[in-house]
Amino acid sequence: MISQQLPRPPDDKLTTLLAHLPPSSTYFSLEFFPPKTQAGFTNLQARLARMTTAFRPLFVTVTWGAGGSTATKSLELAEICQRQLGVPTVLHLTCTNMNQKLIDEALDECRSAGIRNILALRGDPPREEYKDPVTESSPKQIQAKEEEFVWAIDLIQYIRKKHGNYFCIGVAGYPEGHADESHPEAEKQSVEHDLPYLAQKTKAGADFIMTQLTYDADAYRAYEHRLRNYVDTEKNEKIFRDIPIIPGLMPIQSYQIIKRITKLSHAKLPQDIAARIEAVKNDDDAVKKVGVDILSEIVEKIRAMPQPDDLPRGLHFYTLNLEKSVAFILEKCHLLPSANEPDTSSSEDSDTPSEESDVAVEGTDKVNGHNPEQRTMKQFKRRASSVNAQPHNRVIVGMSRTKSSGNTLEERDADAPSITVRHATDDAGAGIPASKQTRAQKLMISEGQGSLGREATWDDFPNGRWGPSHSPAFGEIDGYGPSLKVGPITARRLWGHPNSKEDITTLFRKHVTGELHAVPWSDDIDSDGPSVTGEGALRAETDCIRQELLAMIEKKGYWTLASQPAVDGVRSDDPVFGWGPKGEGFVFQKAFVEFFCPSDRWESLRQRLIDASEFDVSWMKVDAEGNFESTDTVSDVQKDGPSSKQTPGTSGVNTVTWGVFRGKEIVTPTIIEAESFRAWGEEAFSIWREWRVCFPRGSEHEKCLEKCRKDVVLVNVVGQKYIGEDGRSLWKLLLED
Repeated sequence: MISQQLPRPPDDKLTTLLAHLPPSSTYFSLEFFPPKTQAGFTNLQARLARMTTAFRPLFVTVTWGAGGSTATKSLELAEICQRQLGVPTVLHLTCTNMNQKLIDEALDECRSAGIRNILALRGDPPREEYKDPVTESSPKQIQAKEEEFVWAIDLIQYIRKKHGNYFCIGVAGYPEGHADESHPEAEKQSVEHDLPYLAQKTKAGADFIMTQLTYDADAYRAYEHRLRNYVDTEKNEKIFRDIPIIPGLMPIQSYQIIKRITKLSHAKLPQDIAARIEAVKNDDDAVKKVGVDILSEIVEKIRAMPQPDDLPRGLHFYTLNLEKSVAFILEKCHLLPSANEPDTSSSEDSDTPSEESDVAVEGTDKVNGHNPEQRTMKQFKRRASSVNAQPHNRVIVGMSRTKSSGNTLEERDADAPSITVRHATDDAGAGIPASKQTRAQKLMISEGQGSLGREATWDDFPNGRWGPSHSPAFGEIDGYGPSLKVGPITARRLWGHPNSKEDITTLFRKHVTGELHAVPWSDDIDSDGPSVTGEGALRAETDCIRQELLAMIEKKGYWTLASQPAVDGVRSDDPVFGWGPKGEGFVFQKAFVEFFCPSDRWESLRQRLIDASEFDVSWMKVDAEGNFESTDTVSDVQKDGPSSKQTPGTSGVNTVTWGVFRGKEIVTPTIIEAESFRAWGEEAFSIWREWRVCFPRGSEHEKCLEKCRKDVVLVNVVGQKYIGEDGRSLWKLLLED
């Protein structure tokens, strides 16, 4: 390790940070999204503190939900990264479905928090069919408002106009071409088609390009080569020659996630990579291990590509708020500084600036592509917050208090009370560790080693909304909130123009029979698939309960969203139900079903669920207004009277899928709990709105979908019995007259 003292960068702008790196070095960054639940958000803070300390990224990025749907949480998370953790932060900012006031507020918040970097994105395309018409007779301010933010270039120009060069602005690049319905040739990807638009954004003031995720190193090599040699027709110069181009890389967390994310992003999996993943698709551990190898190979290929002499090579990892795979990739590619260095990210006095901290930067002499020689860049001193520091036994004996009169965050910081007397208790006298963990220890924890590592990476196998709600990775895998996953054109092609509840019922029936690939709530929607009919996306195990699901739809009027049959200890290599290491264990399932129930039928169903104690079921229900009921709330009311109130999230965890394997703890990939169900309920009813605005305002189709949204409740029922014939008791209960 060669430690190199470098000049202190004057600010946290990405261009400034890169200018202070050794020429031809390698750096990396990490992306995070705000979790959907408060518990997940709290747990993410501890994970962030560990990852930024152990990995030393040059910067982090924080995502922004479509239309500002995660604005408050995104800004809060970005401020934690920038101010509390002291890591330069890039905030994503989308412009469509955003008004000027929201943009101004977000940018002002960034300035207050010391955030100097913005990734300017267009976001989801605006729903042209649903916008109020703007005519020549409309007020000028309305016309301006409608025209202001349509494309990312509009946002870039606005930021430069309002804030000058205060912000370093990045834009998105697409190594395989941008796929979007607003493209003149819908759903056709073309790098050549994108280049003039990327050039316009660069000339408008973009400072760096961050690409969409890619698994095709050859496609990325061709993309970067094309950009470096692209000659702008207006300026007659190579405008991308020296601009930082940072490739996006997403670790492979599971087979289902890689399938879904590549469909959403239209990123292609090279045939050899797809075959390697397909060979182990039923074993999550094996998928992760293969994924680490695949990403490490891609990283090395990218690092071997030619780069402008004075420009460092960057790598951006989409973490999905998970740490283990990223840790293994960084270590395998020698991208981490020495793990034996002392951890200076938080000092004994964490309320004062910490000692200078290292950022992971790897030098290269460019011999045979790369010959890594580890170096570190000494970053300037940053504040470290005791809120996110590792536990250490501190007793505050006294402090001097001063009245804060500052109007800005910086002034309030300067006027903050100064602690004058501190004493630390002896290590032996406390119930938590007092000694600080070294970077080596934190890295081992991030890799899941030891008991602390197992506790820290307990959610390492995310399962979307079926995972624990207190996981930092809980919810949408892309971090951008509820969505149809397709645009209006594809939505109308897939699901037609519904005018009645009968039309909706037909869609759900076709989905269960396999005639329709997906419904709007499906996780896996293939926008490139057949227009209305084709191979169904339901799993093979659905055959066991297909008739029951059809009866629920056709006879009861329930619209089913998710379900599974009961399974009592089949081998892990079973062709239908098996998962995990082949031939090394047994898997179990409880039957459950989730569905929209007409509001006028809910009371009778509710009473049946309450009275049917012999069936041993648990249930939850939520409506469009967020009114929640469950087995627990009913039990509390019966026990304590009508005034009893249910605290959100107090219902226990109901494991509905688990596996027992040789040499492992019991694995529970699918759970159902109150908090995650409530979070999903908000999304499920939001998707009704998303679908609705695919049609003109006031149309019969729009009115029909809005009426359906208001006239249904979302219900989840789990049958606790899974052994033998008792495993079918759930369906008997739901289908009885």
